[in-house]
Amino acid sequence: MTPTPAPSQPATPDPLDELNTAQRDAVEHGIADGMHTPLLVIAGAGSGKTNTLAHRVVHLIRNGADPQRMLLLTFSRRAAMEMERRVGSVLQRALGMRSGYAPPSLPWAGTFHSIGARLLRDCAPRIGLSDTFTILDRGDAEDMIGMLRHELGFTQSKTRFPLKGTCLSVYSRVVNSQASLADVLKSSFPWCAQWEDQLKQLFRAYILAKQDQHVLDYDDLLLYWAEMMGDAEIARDVGNRFDYVLVDEYQDTNVLQAKVLLAMKPTGQGVTVVGDDAQSIYSFRAATVRNILDFPQHFSQPARVITLDRNYRSTQSILDASNAVIGLARERFAKNLWTDRPSPQRPALVTVSDDAGQARWIADQVLANREAGATLKSQAVLFRTSSHSAAVELELTRRNIPFVKFGGLKFLEAAHIKDVLAVLRFAHNPQSRIAGFRVAQLIPGIGPATAGKLMDTLMGSRESSEVVSAFKPAGASAEDWAAFAACYAQLRAPGLSWPADIDLTIGWYGAQLERLYDDHAVRRADLDQLARIAASYGTRERFLTELTLDPPDATSDESGVPLRDEDYMILSTIHSAKGQEWKAVYVLNVVDGCIPSDMATGSSEEIEEERRLLYVAMTRAKEQLQLVVPQRFYVHQQSAMGDRHVYGSRTRFIPDSMLAQFELLPKPPALGPLPPADPALAEKRIDIASRIRSIWQ
Repeated sequence: MTPTPAPSQPATPDPLDELNTAQRDAVEHGIADGMHTPLLVIAGAGSGKTNTLAHRVVHLIRNGADPQRMLLLTFSRRAAMEMERRVGSVLQRALGMRSGYAPPSLPWAGTFHSIGARLLRDCAPRIGLSDTFTILDRGDAEDMIGMLRHELGFTQSKTRFPLKGTCLSVYSRVVNSQASLADVLKSSFPWCAQWEDQLKQLFRAYILAKQDQHVLDYDDLLLYWAEMMGDAEIARDVGNRFDYVLVDEYQDTNVLQAKVLLAMKPTGQGVTVVGDDAQSIYSFRAATVRNILDFPQHFSQPARVITLDRNYRSTQSILDASNAVIGLARERFAKNLWTDRPSPQRPALVTVSDDAGQARWIADQVLANREAGATLKSQAVLFRTSSHSAAVELELTRRNIPFVKFGGLKFLEAAHIKDVLAVLRFAHNPQSRIAGFRVAQLIPGIGPATAGKLMDTLMGSRESSEVVSAFKPAGASAEDWAAFAACYAQLRAPGLSWPADIDLTIGWYGAQLERLYDDHAVRRADLDQLARIAASYGTRERFLTELTLDPPDATSDESGVPLRDEDYMILSTIHSAKGQEWKAVYVLNVVDGCIPSDMATGSSEEIEEERRLLYVAMTRAKEQLQLVVPQRFYVHQQSAMGDRHVYGSRTRFIPDSMLAQFELLPKPPALGPLPPADPALAEKRIDIASRIRSIWQ
């Protein structure tokens, strides 16, 4: 009897088959010959950048790379998590696994700042840094600058000294750009130039205060990392941890980040960076487009450059217009985005009368698209500066069109969230004066003077729990202080298991919340959210670090999300919109003075970045793009001229030679021939002027 043949197993699909030719070249680079020379992938807008990078990670793993020895650097924790998700999905398909398959862990996938924090903690004993350091968020760093600014007597000066936020911005720009203070003041903060000597004194005091309190700010994570890599032995040890280093969004890196990469891998062996010079728009964060433009020559062996120019997002007519705008850039990697999605609908240049006309036009278009079947969420209004959307917000509200505006109150900026995190930071690092100062004043009856005395007592003490317990503030009730001291002692106890820490803290803080805020019920929901977030981290230190470096977008009560509507449209600055896409995009104020901003035309480099900003806005659109050109618009607090209306002209980035790429709206009405004159009309004319005069006779 002939045996029945076993059923054949379906062939496992090759994940590379879903890639186009350029994407596949990038994924396979260095695999066949084992020559993992540096690779630069110039990924045009909508060209499948993330998918390509995920496939490269998978292909390396399938060809023997150890995921534990791969360093993947991104600019947000969400991007790192998305990369891990995609890697797992591709591996699952490639290996024919079922849906429950657990992908290999990528333990070194994260943001530059979070990876820097981990490496600094690992190497702390070698560089004279306490491994219990905590990290200041932006608000805490500003507060520390503010305290020092006052202690140094700069608040009593007869002329206006820069505010604490401005001082921190100056410091941050100096650190990240690695430029001199004088150059930074001249180029970015000219109104502060007269204070150069005092700012140097302030920044010296700021550095010493952070070191005394074992705290680092956001910028220190890169600065200390880069300085640490200046030691050849440490740089070699750190570099040898990783066989492959992959960097996403390389056009957004600053001088320090490029310095770290070069120190880790001076030959470029195993280095892959992905980015798009045409989307470099973050110079205000000290990012420099030079990093990606000069990358091919950065290492001892030249980098291979692969360009991804097939777009999977937009129609060809939108791409034609976008290509034309960026094609006039002074310096760039040449590419011409294309797609197989033709469309007879060209992007529109819409001329309107003023801000109000612009708002009415957009509201009309949004509602018309909605009636045609497009959801509100598939439509977005983009703008150069947050204040530009004020008239649109009013018009949308008037017409009952729900919306979310990105760029609102950040989660960590909410006072009640900062309170809870300050308790945890104070317990983790008792020398953190900013955290302790804030926490002490949460107790009824304690003000700045008493809080300062507590922190003075704690400085240099070995056991902070005993100091806190023994401290007897004059203004506070013994019961309130004892409750806090008991909570603090538990938080400092070595046997406490995370995330019990946050439960203890919220348990103590609940009474303070009800006392401090009328809307405590709404704020309590935020604390519940914080507790859920905390449970996803392994330790208190990791939670405090990651949450500071990559906080959630907004609090539940102030984010602007319409709680009663399942659909709402998006309002966003262009900077916040990068990486996003919508079916229909409306760009506000496409006029000189707004795009480019009249505050960003001081140099050719600034103007070129403004051109890229418009390009980023245009390439967010999938099917419909409207650039709105008001003839008269309101300018808020522009230099010494104050608030005023100005008359605008179409942005210089769309010259007359480019108009064929656009549909000009609204179209003027067709005018027929004039009717013949009627002689009888002259006899019927009403003399209104005489009637008006007669009223006052």
